[in-house]
Amino acid sequence: MNLPEIGIKIKTLRKEQRITQETLASLSGISRVTLGKIEKGHFGSVSLKTVDIIINALGYEIDIKMKNGFGLPVLEQINQL
Repeated sequence: MNLPEIGIKIKTLRKEQRITQETLASLSGISRVTLGKIEKGHFGSVSLKTVDIIINALGYEIDIKMKNGFGLPVLEQINQL
């Protein structure tokens, strides 16, 4: 998931939970304008910690997974070709 997708996901989760931008921004310690920019994928100099706080306020957490096609193939992948 890239940054614009994260912003869209935050907006979707917020709306599903019927939370206003003002409320979520207040819970996250940021301005409503900043949250609006994040939801549009414009992160600027927003820290990962801030994104984590927003996601946590929505009841979720950040997870890291291996990207498909990232890095060199392992031997098993080469043998399958």
